[in-house]
Amino acid sequence: MAVTPVKDLRRIAEAVGQLQGQEIQAVEIRSDCRTLRVALTDGHILLVTSMIDEGGKPRLDVDLLRPLEELSHGQIEVPFDDG
Repeated sequence: MAVTPVKDLRRIAEAVGQLQGQEIQAVEIRSDCRTLRVALTDGHILLVTSMIDEGGKPRLDVDLLRPLEELSHGQIEVPFDDG
């Protein structure tokens, strides 16, 4: 039995914990059953992926993707020099 590092468990718990009270819009699973995608009505997406790490051990990866609007705080202005 593989042991998952505590830091990974904390990250997974945080991602899944943010789903509390959220409404699910759609659920998709890859044909090889390695990735589960849960789309929420507020635009967030939960990805649960089963993978093999560099050492050849199975690993569960969970990420909560936020909508682009939530991440951006307006436009970034970049000046261009003619010189």
